[in-house]
Amino acid sequence: MKFNRSVLTGAAFTALAMGSVTALATPASAAPNTTPQKVCGSAYKTVNSAPVGSLGTVYLTYNASNGENCVATIRNNPGTAVDMSTWITVPDTGDAAEDFGRYTSYAGPAYAYGKGHCIDWGGSISNVHVQVTGSNCATLKEHRVTSVR
Repeated sequence: MKFNRSVLTGAAFTALAMGSVTALATPASAAPNTTPQKVCGSAYKTVNSAPVGSLGTVYLTYNASNGENCVATIRNNPGTAVDMSTWITVPDTGDAAEDFGRYTSYAGPAYAYGKGHCIDWGGSISNVHVQVTGSNCATLKEHRVTSVR
């Protein structure tokens, strides 16, 4: 995804320099209508989410055809790049993935195989961090923590 963002930004600047009208369009990665399915893939369905204060939302998605979960942190109001992260861990297997950096719209995707397992996941935008542990474990109750650092 990071490479795609760079390519889109470069293409936008090139088109702008050449006087193209289409350069005024917002790159897909910064579109305010970014969805977890646009970040993770159309086969991934949202199974859980957690607000990141008033700044955005972390989404947990699942692809039933391959047993993978995907996490994406999406800002409510894209703009200037800020510190963002998204992460996922499957405690039973140790499978984990993360994405962090300075982004204008979203962090992710981060994928882990989670079929039949509890999932720990979360993300951050600026200084607001969210973590959800013991998630999507049938009758077990998940634990959520939001903190400002």
